[in-house]
Amino acid sequence: MPATPYPKEQMHRIVYTKLSERQILDKLSTVAVSGPASVGPRSDIFVGKSFRIVTDKGPALAYTFGRADRLSVAENGGSGVEAGYGALTLGSVAFFSHMIPGTQRGYVVVIDQDTNLVTVCELWFSGYEDNREVQREIYYGYVDQAGQQAPTARHATTNRVEGKGFYWKQDTGAETLEFYPSAAYSNFVELSRLGGELSFCGPSDYIKINDGLYIYTRTECEFSGTFTLYVMDLNRIEQIGMRLGFNANDLLEYDLFRGKGEWLGQIAQFEKFGDETGSPVPAAAEGQTPARGARRVYRPFKTMAKMTKAEVDATCAKRTTSFVRAASGPGASMAGNLGPNTGWLAGKTFTLRYDNAAAMEYRFEDAETLDWRKEGDSHWTKARYQAWESMPGVILFGHLLEGTPNHDGHSVVADFHQGLVTCFNGYLNTPYFANEAGVKTLFGVIEMEGLIPPKYRRHYFTDEMVGRAVSQNYAPGLTSMHLYSTPHSLSWIIFTGSDAGGLEWSGPAAYVKIRDGLFFMYWLEEACNGTLGTILVNLHTMRDVGIGYNCGTNGLNMSALGAHERLAGQFNVKRFYQVKASGGIA
Repeated sequence: MPATPYPKEQMHRIVYTKLSERQILDKLSTVAVSGPASVGPRSDIFVGKSFRIVTDKGPALAYTFGRADRLSVAENGGSGVEAGYGALTLGSVAFFSHMIPGTQRGYVVVIDQDTNLVTVCELWFSGYEDNREVQREIYYGYVDQAGQQAPTARHATTNRVEGKGFYWKQDTGAETLEFYPSAAYSNFVELSRLGGELSFCGPSDYIKINDGLYIYTRTECEFSGTFTLYVMDLNRIEQIGMRLGFNANDLLEYDLFRGKGEWLGQIAQFEKFGDETGSPVPAAAEGQTPARGARRVYRPFKTMAKMTKAEVDATCAKRTTSFVRAASGPGASMAGNLGPNTGWLAGKTFTLRYDNAAAMEYRFEDAETLDWRKEGDSHWTKARYQAWESMPGVILFGHLLEGTPNHDGHSVVADFHQGLVTCFNGYLNTPYFANEAGVKTLFGVIEMEGLIPPKYRRHYFTDEMVGRAVSQNYAPGLTSMHLYSTPHSLSWIIFTGSDAGGLEWSGPAAYVKIRDGLFFMYWLEEACNGTLGTILVNLHTMRDVGIGYNCGTNGLNMSALGAHERLAGQFNVKRFYQVKASGGIA
């Protein structure tokens, strides 16, 4: 029989060196003189020209261009500095980038030649606790022209790109899938570099030049620290851009690229029509302006408690809770739209026989208390549980397995019409941090009086949800969206108060088909806060029920999730992945 394919569980586990300021400056010294590398030809559009750029609340930059790879730049009326540069053009847009010799700073300049409006992106290293993370500040302005009044129009941040998705292939050989489900973040899948297995997220800027031309930026915060900026023509589906940062081997990449792409679809936006604003920068203290480079960045890993096995064992022994409804806080909010739990299992006894784990025997005393034991054990263990009937005969229930070495928790979907069961077995003591959850997927059958279990059929991993976006409303004021971006990962986007996409993050995931329109899935908040989330999604009723499993300094907890849902569209991406789905026995 074919083995059931198991999704991978790795994500932000690439090791990066903590580079010093001196190391970074040394690595920048060469490219500051030579300029960025490029595979294709650079543009000579600026050769022999001189002009001055004026920005609002930013630098004045005077440029003189010699040959196609050398310029002189004077900042704010200072002395000119020689530097290498590279330029590209796309339609009416002329674009160039350079570093400042002897510094860790540089610029990317985008000029719309039809309007003489300019966007300047200043870049620098060593502005955050991780020196390799590129920082950016964006200024808007114009090319100063003698004898002419300064234009009043400006390029501006926008949400007009929100919801779009593209496949891009660059002349460097890089191939990516890129999704823009938020006004503040983006999601990218590295098809060429990392094989397309997982999706990653980074804070992004979206800047409108005109209805067809936009500037996009992405910083790989909490990842490599690399910065990418490109101008994209949404009608021609072409891009010109640059990439600056250090790769996993600590080699500096400073490249220009051209790319061509393919439109993958448009998912829904939920802002009011007419709202075309972009993501605001973080608020500053009253009477002050935001710090240079300020932006919204999702950094949950920085605040996650990182516990040892001994600390986990002690904490779990001290405090373990199951389905205790919080009066307030995130736990209460995530279950705000939870449907009523069912007493369907009360009084029943059965065995769940898994193909790849010990069988579990159950006695259900009532709607909230069960006894369990592994087959062969003589001792029964009592546990608190909750259960929900998502479709007739399909029950989701969960409980903690007290006394197991890794403090396991089971989130179980039992289909009593088909005699099939799937369990997401959460556990602690994973290799990275002991309180970061891991998960095993268990397939099997139900053995119960009056029920004949199938011999060969099983629930199975599926790609039917891949590319979909589904929004969830957990409670008034708490709405998010899942983007099922690859067969092995998903992203979650937290909406802002105006219902725009806001902060975003990704985690390893898997999707199991239970019935037509009914899918059981998990996501791991790996390198985030360590939580395992499991949900049973009913596309017929547009409701989900689920179970969260996590451990922190406050103890081990299993809690209920529930939301109303809306389909938000789908990207055409399945062909970029190879998914093996098997209904056979493992």
